[in-house]
Amino acid sequence: MSSVGLRGRLKWGRLITPLAFLAITTALIFMPLERSGWNVDSTVRFLAFFATFVAIFSIFSLGLNVQWGYTGIFNFGVMAFFLVGANTAAIITKPPASGEFVQYVGGFGDKLDFIPYLDSDQWLPFLIGAAGAAVACGILAFLLSIPALRLRQDYFAIATIGIAELLRRVTIEERGLVNGSRGLPGIPRPLGGLEIPTPWGRLGDNPDEYKFIILGIVVIVLIIVYIAVERGIRSPWGRVLRALREDELTTAASGKNVFAFKSQGFVLGAMIMGVGGAMYAFANSSISPDNFTHFFGTFIFWAMLIVGGSGNNKGAILGAYMVWGLWTITLQIQGYDIPTVLSSRIFFIRDFLLGTLIVIVLLLRPRGLLPEERRVSIWVERHTRRLRRSGPAEAEPAESPSD
Repeated sequence: MSSVGLRGRLKWGRLITPLAFLAITTALIFMPLERSGWNVDSTVRFLAFFATFVAIFSIFSLGLNVQWGYTGIFNFGVMAFFLVGANTAAIITKPPASGEFVQYVGGFGDKLDFIPYLDSDQWLPFLIGAAGAAVACGILAFLLSIPALRLRQDYFAIATIGIAELLRRVTIEERGLVNGSRGLPGIPRPLGGLEIPTPWGRLGDNPDEYKFIILGIVVIVLIIVYIAVERGIRSPWGRVLRALREDELTTAASGKNVFAFKSQGFVLGAMIMGVGGAMYAFANSSISPDNFTHFFGTFIFWAMLIVGGSGNNKGAILGAYMVWGLWTITLQIQGYDIPTVLSSRIFFIRDFLLGTLIVIVLLLRPRGLLPEERRVSIWVERHTRRLRRSGPAEAEPAESPSD
């Protein structure tokens, strides 16, 4: 068997397990089609809602992948950046607070429509809100990195948990900051007021179809983040991050500033999480302190990255799809006629199934469904492919005849 054929068989062999998991999850996600009496329209709406949050959580998973998968930073405080990103985007795009029961800082949405054409009030505040969320999370990560990144990994994880809990308590207790325990309702939505035609009519006439618009927006943001991370990680800068993850002493001995590069990886991952928080706020149109817990705001993103495969951006997205698919499927079971002892404990069963999924994946694929691909550089890959296409004659040039 030729080496090319052997490589192809090995490649497909490595894909069998992730494809099997993907097929099972996808089949189960279509459970609402049977539950709705094979109503295709309602199923499509459900799938649009599901895909929106898969894309949002994929952004978080990509940010965590930059920190842990590539830089080796053990961030157990993802919730902090989730919270800061979502609340920053909300208070930037909302109008000023009014009334005794709605109090928050900011409220610049009415002042951000400064382009007198192209309906800028429908998109410009949201671009500024997402950018503001990324900057706020980047500043938080930079300030946190100054004292904490010099700690050992386990102590750094403890420090990030403490910072996340501190921020959560501050947002709840300081009622004038982001409306305390009441949260922030009525967050404006990008393009929500435009008369955009859809297959079901004009968007302005049928607001329920907005879920397809927000799905398109979130997917575009995810694609931009994915391409940016891929380009960055395959650059010399990204190779330094991976070298830090493997051996800090050797990297320092080669003349690299270990703290500076670790700080850059931490800040970049946090900024990506800030963008994810902004998309979550826009998609939900409201946020509450109940959304920001250590389980939902940190553990679930770690589960996505562990299942998908750290060090692989495609794996981070696949993990988000798998974990959120399991999360959604479990709640759909409540629609069936099941014993009360199970239906009353469905939330505990969901947590148990999530843990079971992690254990199964770790037993079958310890590095995740799509583990990291060992690559040297884009140039080497292109040169190798060129040599393979040219055939053995050019790959191994014949010796020139002697005189």
